[in-house]
Amino acid sequence: MPKVSSISDKSVAIIGGGPSGLMAAEVLSQAGIKVNVYDAMPSVGRKFLLAGKGGLNITHSEPFQDFLSRYGAGKSRLQPMLERFSANQLRDWAYDLGIRTFVGSSGRIFPEEMKAAPLLRAWLHRLRQQDVKFHVRHKWLGWHQADNKKLRFQTPEGIREIEADAVILALGGGSWPQLGSTGEWVEILVEKGIRISPLLASNCGFNVNWSDYFRLRFAGHPLKSIAASVDDQQLKGDCTITDYGIEGGIIYTLSSTLRDEIIQTGFATLLLDLKPDYSLDTLIDKVSKPHGKQSMSNHLRKTIGIDGVKAGLLREKLTSEDFNNPIKLCSTVKALPIQLLSARPLAEAISSAGGVAFEAIDENLMIVNLPGVFCAGEMLDWEAPTGGYLLTACFASGRASGEGVLNWLQSFIQKNH
Repeated sequence: MPKVSSISDKSVAIIGGGPSGLMAAEVLSQAGIKVNVYDAMPSVGRKFLLAGKGGLNITHSEPFQDFLSRYGAGKSRLQPMLERFSANQLRDWAYDLGIRTFVGSSGRIFPEEMKAAPLLRAWLHRLRQQDVKFHVRHKWLGWHQADNKKLRFQTPEGIREIEADAVILALGGGSWPQLGSTGEWVEILVEKGIRISPLLASNCGFNVNWSDYFRLRFAGHPLKSIAASVDDQQLKGDCTITDYGIEGGIIYTLSSTLRDEIIQTGFATLLLDLKPDYSLDTLIDKVSKPHGKQSMSNHLRKTIGIDGVKAGLLREKLTSEDFNNPIKLCSTVKALPIQLLSARPLAEAISSAGGVAFEAIDENLMIVNLPGVFCAGEMLDWEAPTGGYLLTACFASGRASGEGVLNWLQSFIQKNH
């Protein structure tokens, strides 16, 4: 950490009150910097609270190299940040706030209370004790046309302009805009000549052209204990049939590959293995046994446990003749193709891909063409599956941006003395 005694009279504006912005505020306020956090919503941390509604998954316990691999193309850029604020350090940080955590059976790490609200309350209390000032209902409009040092905000009282020695942008991506992540900042930065990768849906569902019968009969039904594959990726887990197509755990994890394939070719083919623990030969052997007068549907249910939505999928894909052919039927059980037509809208996605290109920022996360302006969190061009990876990188990049501001301010002062 750089020496900060000579910069304690400086002020920093943080735009965005999610995990990244709050973590940056913590780093800076602990260093004695005057910190003001601005958020467009009536309160901060709204998307964070939503993420914890079904059980707040803050990080993951797997080995670091496995953990790092979940960030795909962005892993090399995120690695230094994640090394400085790893899953273990995140757990220690939560413990310091009075929040105990535990490792679940999947390796995911949760607060003992399973909720986001207690952690957020404790965190905001500590930040206020460190004299962080919060300004809600402040929608960032960009900079004053004639003065790049003046930030403009729309407030209930009208337009407000403020100045700060440094700015951290932590405005999130473009998913769940009703909670504040509108992506409207893209246009502001593009006008400044900043390179932005388009915001795309990540951890999202996909549209499928189901038959009316299948959609009406099985929308909302979970597909449990299956395997899904695309290209050379295969995952075991669960997902859910919807009226528009398919969504859920393993679909979200594969979403970046599926989305990119749709962009390139116009569609993506997802292969489902409805009985991943059985070999094809075993299935054929079981299903080929005589079943007398009982239907193939009953035979499937009794011999290999295929019924309900799984049987419905087979009916959706096979003719009656092929459904009654053990070899063709079992081959489809092991590799049932589903054509995905498009990703669901960005506004519905859990998170977003794209954002400020890493080539546009320096090692301190400062935008090269906008000295004194830093970025953190989902505004940066990376993505990750659910499982604690999203939050960990938001926390880690928030800390990195705060440390980057300290480095820059210290360097700036040294150059001018």
